[in-house]
Amino acid sequence: QVQLVESGGGLVQPGGSLRLSCVVSGTIFSIYAMGWYRQAPGKQRELVASITSSGSTNYADSVKGRFTISRDNAKNTVLLQMNSLKPEDTFVYYCNRIATVSWSYWSWGQGTQVTVSS
Repeated sequence: QVQLVESGGGLVQPGGSLRLSCVVSGTIFSIYAMGWYRQAPGKQRELVASITSSGSTNYADSVKGRFTISRDNAKNTVLLQMNSLKPEDTFVYYCNRIATVSWSYWSWGQGTQVTVSS
């Protein structure tokens, strides 16, 4: 069974930085495109950054130039470096694979709360 464990969130002031980490176990991690998603209470989850198995990245317009996604296939880990954080980046952040016509999401982890506030 695949497990996703996110960590690294917290409370940070506007303009600050955080680095999120997601460790994936129970699968061949390296073959999947991975994404970081975020969700506010009662709202739909949105994809903010993705990375393919070969390392190509893509970002939502709202985070472009501020967030950087990376992966370490040897450690089954996907990272999200978040700089220049804004109050509107306050969400619970989750990682998961990118769903395709061939497979859907794994069961979601517990996520990690990011709160940007002065």
